[in-house]
Amino acid sequence: MTADGYIRQELLPDGRYDEARGNLTSAYRERYEVTGNHIRYWDDTGFEAHGEFVDGVLHHVGMIFYREQR
Repeated sequence: MTADGYIRQELLPDGRYDEARGNLTSAYRERYEVTGNHIRYWDDTGFEAHGEFVDGVLHHVGMIFYREQR
């Protein structure tokens, strides 16, 4: 999740992810693949994005995601 909690991504074990934005749950539900520290996202429209895990923190298209503390 972002530091303010506005964007939250759940990486599902089947290679799909579920992204919530604010009060909108499942704003995006698409595919992802992790290779080493690199993550690749893509959807059926051709949109593609990438990110890198650095010390357990995801850096993705100018945003920083932290593991949610439960």
